[in-house]
Amino acid sequence: MPPYFNRMISDAESVTYEDLASFPAGGDAVVIGATGGLGTAVATHLLRSDTFNAVHRFARGTSRPLDLGEEASIAAAAQWLKDSGRDLRLVVDCTGFLHGRGFMPEKSWRQIDPAHMAHAFAVNAIGPALLMKHFLPLLPREGKSVFATLSAKVGSIADNSYGGWYSYRASKAALNQLVHTAAIELTRKRREAICVALHPGTVATDLSEPFSKDGLTVRQPDAAAARLLRVIDGLTPEQTGGFFSHDGMPLPW
Repeated sequence: MPPYFNRMISDAESVTYEDLASFPAGGDAVVIGATGGLGTAVATHLLRSDTFNAVHRFARGTSRPLDLGEEASIAAAAQWLKDSGRDLRLVVDCTGFLHGRGFMPEKSWRQIDPAHMAHAFAVNAIGPALLMKHFLPLLPREGKSVFATLSAKVGSIADNSYGGWYSYRASKAALNQLVHTAAIELTRKRREAICVALHPGTVATDLSEPFSKDGLTVRQPDAAAARLLRVIDGLTPEQTGGFFSHDGMPLPW
């Protein structure tokens, strides 16, 4: 592991992060879900970096729309990037679903709803799987490249001591398995490429706002994005397929 993975990243170290020196210079970066609070912050940090030639932002509302529920839009975005002929060095997927559409996280099995669960899996697992299907083949065969998708600590089976949140927990656990499986295949042809799941912590966005409470550390999107990018910058191929927290420490499956 790189040295800083041997300790937690403190909040004092994460106000800004624009280094990303571990990546070869001159490639492109992609942020998916780039119109959300955290996605916007990640794109902003990447734009400040001198590492990437361009930062491409995709979401349902961007000029080149990408909808996780429409594979054709994912394939079109990937093809557009492929046609550019430039190296794609970093993909950060900032999408996710916790509540909305009339649904809130379940407190009991009595509240399990098939429509809620299906939508959670569509956004949190199937959508990112399709992103991996179309974007992982674009990563260069040589030099560091990273595909990072946002998971959640509550997706850890080993860490689950409170129960509840059935749809969100299960869909994020499924995402972790998909990431780990894709990383194995990715390594066969791109030995320096990295595919990981990241837990961003509780971020001050619409997704987490109903669940913020006293005593819980809630970070602004800018600080949360900086922490995630620091973790990404420190990753090595030996950590591909892993599940990491925003402080740089591995999380249990």
